[in-house]
Amino acid sequence: MSGIPSGTPSGSPSERFIVGVDIGGTNLVVGAVPVDGGAAQAVRTRPTEPHRGGRFVVGRVARMVEKVIDEVSEAHGVGREAFLGLGIGSPGPLDRDTGTVIETPNLGWQNFPLRDLLSTEVGLPATLDNDANCATYGEWWQGAGRGVSTLAGVTIGTGVGGGLVIDGRIFHGASDVAGEIGHMTINFEGRRCRCGNYGCLEAYVSGPNIAARAVEGIDLNPDSILPDLVGGELDRITAATVYEAAVRGDAYADEVLSETAKILGAGIANLINLVNPEVVVVAGGVTKAGEHLLRPLRAAVRKRAFRSAVDVCRILPAELDATAGVVGAAGVFRSSLADGPARARRPLDDASSVP
Repeated sequence: MSGIPSGTPSGSPSERFIVGVDIGGTNLVVGAVPVDGGAAQAVRTRPTEPHRGGRFVVGRVARMVEKVIDEVSEAHGVGREAFLGLGIGSPGPLDRDTGTVIETPNLGWQNFPLRDLLSTEVGLPATLDNDANCATYGEWWQGAGRGVSTLAGVTIGTGVGGGLVIDGRIFHGASDVAGEIGHMTINFEGRRCRCGNYGCLEAYVSGPNIAARAVEGIDLNPDSILPDLVGGELDRITAATVYEAAVRGDAYADEVLSETAKILGAGIANLINLVNPEVVVVAGGVTKAGEHLLRPLRAAVRKRAFRSAVDVCRILPAELDATAGVVGAAGVFRSSLADGPARARRPLDDASSVP
């Protein structure tokens, strides 16, 4: 990645920052990343509350950005000119050229001009990319994938996202949809996905669907401690509850995790056969299950993917955890500076007409 263009503020790289924004269906995460790389600073997390509308979310993010800028400015003795811009990661599909979120089931947005609204709100240029792309790029730049050329990322949370870094650049495809591993069909007569399709990977291994599958089999497993962990309120079971029960030795919870690993392994094997990456990074709360998930996952991949592809590929948990999206979004903005202004837009003079 080449250096910062000459039009940027003077000073050493460590005195300049990019604000990264990670917008998820459940939480918003914002932090500042030094332009030459490093850990996210002044990280803040707030609930997304998408039911309150896109404008509300933009306002909440803008306030978080301002607090991050204030904190980092005070800590480093720099002014606002030290902040080069804003990298935004959002669920998609989206259009990077216009900075528009085309549609996202987990947020309820359609044709929402997120980039320009937020850029105008905070008065900084901004880029927009898919949130899973950003998390993958963050792991390539500063995390588990440092030093490799080809990396695939799988992010598991409210949904299942994916990203591809090929020769050090995010691969977007013809219309910014590349890497959507969560909507790979693994069972054409399978479970209904929120996208409307049947049998998507996400319909089995997202956090809510891991929990749903566990609840569906509890009546047949009366010895399971899962009901006890939630006081008998089965609707309170989450993927984290399943992980906790498995760690405590619950055979049924371990079975649910093992089945999850096999299903996820099928998806990752397809990805490995298609892309032939050096590293696959698995991110999200699912990684808290540790070897309860990763051991059977790697075994499932070995059974399904070509041996020559598996032999050169490491399947690793994410290193950056909750800040991968922030670091990656900042990295995307940094890359736009090197590439030119095509993807980074200046704030609008008047955003009042934007829906």
